[in-house]
Amino acid sequence: MTVPIAAYLALSLGLLVLGLIGVMRRRNPLMLLLSVELMLNAGNVALIGFSRQWDDPSGQVFALVVMVVAAAEVVIGLGLTVAIFRNRTNLDVDELSAMKG
Repeated sequence: MTVPIAAYLALSLGLLVLGLIGVMRRRNPLMLLLSVELMLNAGNVALIGFSRQWDDPSGQVFALVVMVVAAAEVVIGLGLTVAIFRNRTNLDVDELSAMKG
């Protein structure tokens, strides 16, 4: 039983739309990071779908590279969020226009 490429792309599109809505609507930095992760996972699902369709493992390897980049992004983003939270109690993204050290 094989899954058609349309199912992979539909799931990828759904994750991408959820991520875009989250980026546009949320003001909490943690929720923004989560939304960006959803969009990166949408790309991964599309890569895996095309990789399985063409029987080429390079798409799966590239998806692993994207996961490594996403993990690094989360570590840096959470570090910045914790550093900002220590200095300020309000984590509204619109109010964080100037990053002064």
